[in-house]
Amino acid sequence: MAAKVYIVYYSMYGHVEKLAEEIKKGADSVEGVEAKLWQVPETLPEEVLGKMGAPAKSDVPIITPDELVEADGIIFGFPTRFGMMAAQFKAFMDATGGLWGSQKLAGKPAGIFYSTGSQGGGQETTPLTAITQLTHHGMIFVPVGYTFGPGMFEMEKVKGGSPYGAGTFAGDGSRQPSELELGLAFHQGKHFADIAKKLGGSA
Repeated sequence: MAAKVYIVYYSMYGHVEKLAEEIKKGADSVEGVEAKLWQVPETLPEEVLGKMGAPAKSDVPIITPDELVEADGIIFGFPTRFGMMAAQFKAFMDATGGLWGSQKLAGKPAGIFYSTGSQGGGQETTPLTAITQLTHHGMIFVPVGYTFGPGMFEMEKVKGGSPYGAGTFAGDGSRQPSELELGLAFHQGKHFADIAKKLGGSA
């Protein structure tokens, strides 16, 4: 039976979604793993989103907290707001209280990926502060570490991401994830899927 890896994310302008799609490709490249994309619910009214210039959401299905239990491993993705996860994603995590009470996510591997507006905008603080959510659920945090090799040490190009997970810089919104950032996202998906598969006992 294939190990199920859920990639659960919130994306307002599409940057996090592009990383999510690449992470899925990486996870799908591992034999015996089935990866699936999920979005968390939007909390802002359409009128407000329109004024913010946010595009329409994709047709990726919306997940409910209880559906997290079905996964053998979960990678969470979100943009940053003042160095922490966006409120939309925090609202979703706040809705997992029932799962926390029963510890139904305990022991499941979890990863993190993210998008920030600038180089000092939270490439480390965003995943670092998000780890508290995983800890209270008893989940096993699986970072990328430096397994991406030379790509982790690139100094000549603007590059999001860190040992915590894949990342990108959105800037004013016009910048899109670079080839190197997408490469790290693919690697994270593959790296995470390998570990989820082993922990799931289907290796």
